[in-house]
Amino acid sequence: MKRLTNKEEEVMAMFWERGEMFVNELLALYPDPKPHFNTVSTIVRSLEADGFLDHKAYGKTYQYFPIVTQEEYGKNRINGAVDKYFGRSYLDVVSSFIKEEKLSAEELRDLISQIEGHNN
Repeated sequence: MKRLTNKEEEVMAMFWERGEMFVNELLALYPDPKPHFNTVSTIVRSLEADGFLDHKAYGKTYQYFPIVTQEEYGKNRINGAVDKYFGRSYLDVVSSFIKEEKLSAEELRDLISQIEGHNN
């Protein structure tokens, strides 16, 4: 799955929050000064070409909707980071969190309990 640019991620966040939208509705969500309609439309069409959005046609206008969930995209990004920076080792990820004190002993015990409960 392609990594989204900041602008693409911003658009997808709006679709994940709101669901189906026409480009005009999407444009209305932007703060002023709003980007040009064609700019937003180009991003939306690119996201559709990359498999993140699909559309329903209503005459000459399209209503777009997400076909990749935020959770799916997030998992893919995490997996990519683990592959790239931790040699595909989730143990190294957890070890890094422990070393950086991002994961407490209590949280680690909870994680072990979850793993043990899932395996039973």
